[in-house]
Amino acid sequence: MAAFNGFGEKAIPFLKALNFHQSREWFQENRDLFEQELREPLGDLVDVLSERFAAAGLKLKGDRKKSQFRINRDVRFSKDKRPYTDHVSAILSPDGTKMEQGVFFVHIGTERCFAAVAWWQPAPALLLAMRTAIAEKPKAFRSMVSRLEKNGLRIGAEGRLKRAPRGFEAVAEPDLAATVRNRHFVVRHEIDPAAIHHPALADELLDFALRAKPLLDWGRAIEAGTPAR
Repeated sequence: MAAFNGFGEKAIPFLKALNFHQSREWFQENRDLFEQELREPLGDLVDVLSERFAAAGLKLKGDRKKSQFRINRDVRFSKDKRPYTDHVSAILSPDGTKMEQGVFFVHIGTERCFAAVAWWQPAPALLLAMRTAIAEKPKAFRSMVSRLEKNGLRIGAEGRLKRAPRGFEAVAEPDLAATVRNRHFVVRHEIDPAAIHHPALADELLDFALRAKPLLDWGRAIEAGTPAR
């Protein structure tokens, strides 16, 4: 059985200091602290969640190393040339890679800590199928939304188009018209930064994932009927 004992007490202070210095030399001098306070605990959390998600029937899993995102920023095409992020993050997915849709994401950072269940930037065929399902099967969509709301969750509007996408101009009911403009389908859970230092964080994240399951199930059903990429 995997074990998660919480992130180190110096986890957030380390990220704040790294964000201030933004120096490879400083990072290398403090790499052991990064590994101990952040990277290893995040790997432990991925391991624990993979086990607990499987036991709960959630088809989400990860790898303690491969599921983590690099703390180094890709600055090749960015005006922001800071070499490091101000957070650590990881993703659990149906096949354990970062390439699938319908995923669980956890973010521990200086500005905020949160988890999300997301269909993020679905491929065009899947996004079209999701929008079509909203327009043509509104009862099923509203049932899913209602279950999420009973669980204290709401699909976000981040990245929502200002106008209806082509082919959906006739969708008139306000809730449906708004959601067919979504480019992502995401629910989020804010994490109290103080909670990251305790093993109970794994319980909190499992509870969130179970509350978000209606969104996963809705998307999976649509994905199953969408031609493979």
